Amino acid sequence: MSNSILALIDSSIVSVFVGVGALILGAVIGLFITRIIVNKKILNNKTTAAKLLEEAYAEAKTVKKEALLEAKEEMHHLRIDLDKEIKERRLEIQKAEDRIVQREEFIDKKELSVDKKSEQIEEVKQETFELKTNLEKKIEENKLKEKKIIEELEKVSQLKKEDAKSLLIKEITEDARKDAIKFVKEIESKSQEEANKKAKNIVTLAIQKCATDVTSETTVSVVSIPNDDMKGRIIGREGRNIRAIENAMGVDLIVDDTPEAITVSCFDPVRREIARLSLERLILDGRIHPTKIEEIVSKVTKEIEQTIKQAGEDTVEEANVFGIHPELVKILGKLKYRTSYGQNCLKHSLETSFIAGLLATELNADVKLAKRAGLLHDIGKALDHEVEGTHVSIGIELAKKYKESPAVIHCIEAHHFGVDFNSIEAILVQVADSISSSRPGARKATLENYVKRLEQLEEISNSFKGVEKSYAIQAGREIRILVKPNEVSDETAHFLAGDIAKRIEEEMDYPGQIKVNVIRESRFIATAK
Repeated sequence: MSNSILALIDSSIVSVFVGVGALILGAVIGLFITRIIVNKKILNNKTTAAKLLEEAYAEAKTVKKEALLEAKEEMHHLRIDLDKEIKERRLEIQKAEDRIVQREEFIDKKELSVDKKSEQIEEVKQETFELKTNLEKKIEENKLKEKKIIEELEKVSQLKKEDAKSLLIKEITEDARKDAIKFVKEIESKSQEEANKKAKNIVTLAIQKCATDVTSETTVSVVSIPNDDMKGRIIGREGRNIRAIENAMGVDLIVDDTPEAITVSCFDPVRREIARLSLERLILDGRIHPTKIEEIVSKVTKEIEQTIKQAGEDTVEEANVFGIHPELVKILGKLKYRTSYGQNCLKHSLETSFIAGLLATELNADVKLAKRAGLLHDIGKALDHEVEGTHVSIGIELAKKYKESPAVIHCIEAHHFGVDFNSIEAILVQVADSISSSRPGARKATLENYVKRLEQLEEISNSFKGVEKSYAIQAGREIRILVKPNEVSDETAHFLAGDIAKRIEEEMDYPGQIKVNVIRESRFIATAK
């Protein structure tokens, strides 16, 4: 048993050694075969590389030959082009040389002609000198003759030379003045006719396009009460309520015998409006005591401030003028409670803006500037009860403060002829202001002011020399002046009308225009018996 096992072990060992030897032998043979194959591939690659090198050398020689041929052809073409350019340049140079030769010939001819002219000028100078000498001699002779003639004329006329000269100048001046007056009259009549037609047409178109109310609102300063017993309640015990009302509202209450009415007196239209509304609410509420008065006045003040702001914004929007400072818009809204001769200032400003814009459209002027300046021209009236100065000066300060343009400031300054006009828009604002103020139904003037204006018109007219009588007619729109015919001639009457019109412009403040009509009439009466 053990022998068989050993035999098996020996046989397995032998088989293992045989297998290992076979594996080693196979590996050696494989390596040898692989090496032979690799050597063959290397030889093949070397042969291929040698062939490729030969082909590359051949191709390079071919490319080199082609490049040399192309270069030779290019050089040949360049030589041909260069020869052409050289020929063209030579031709141009030849032409330039020919022109220079011609110029030189022309200059030579000119020099010859200049020399000839110089000789002629010398001859003319000589002749001129001789003529001048002869002329001076003749002038001296004429002076002697003139002196003799003047001496003879003085003997005959018994007048000296200076007297005769002054008399002649006077006659010529008088004739020239008459002719000038006639000429001026003709020009003025023609230009006035044309200007009146054009101006009436433009103004008519502007007014037709601007729809305005015939009457404007006025600030109410009278408060209606249901009965006279309410007066006692408003006054209160020992005047407690009326003092509280006056202190809170900043106004004076006038409680008199007027039935069912109390008058509110105050220069500030806004405070007067606050007082009116507060009183009406107190009367409706029925509870009138100091605490309630302060409460209602506070509420109404806030409402009025909001109303003023809204009125300014609505007006700016309606006028289609934008970019105005918000504070200036608010100040503009205060004009809602300001009137001038019964005309509401806010409506007047809006109307002036519309009319100025329409006139600017007709005349091809700056419409935006005209409308803006027309809207702001009376802005100073909103604060003239609070700030010292005229509404024009206050308006200028406000416009400068809120960064309005110099053109707008000039329109505000010039709309009452404060300064000379330097733009057509300033003139249009002044015209629009006059149209809005003087149109029918715009303002109401007191009888006293009306009579004073008529008296001032007649007084100014009568102050001129040669005026016999004067009559203010057509509600002060025309002044008719009768002059003494023996003191005022037809020529001087024309200048008299202009002088009176100028004096009226300087001394009077009036809406619209005043026509000055000077009448000179001579009547000769004889009686047959």
